[in-house]
Amino acid sequence: MDTTENLNLPYILPAQAQKHVTHNEAIRALDALTQLAVLSRTVASPPASPAGGARYIVPAGATGAWAGEAKALAAWQDGVWSFYAPREGWLAFVLDENRLLAFKAGDWA
Repeated sequence: MDTTENLNLPYILPAQAQKHVTHNEAIRALDALTQLAVLSRTVASPPASPAGGARYIVPAGATGAWAGEAKALAAWQDGVWSFYAPREGWLAFVLDENRLLAFKAGDWA
């Protein structure tokens, strides 16, 4: 197994070159997924100038860099959008709705 079971974080493998790359990838994912609070789940196109660490739940019909990523978590990290597929039971606080959502049966509710 090359990744953790719950957050799909990469393991550093024996004799792996550039271990810092794998470690940094895992830290970046933890930063995006821990204490999950998203700005919105209704914004359909990526903001032009997002703040570092900005997170959104991508709605259906999203455009631009978010196209095809419906229901995923989009996180602005290191100047690019990273996408994380939600897993059953994930919780996210949606700031613009002041609402806590859970991912269950393939959807946020």
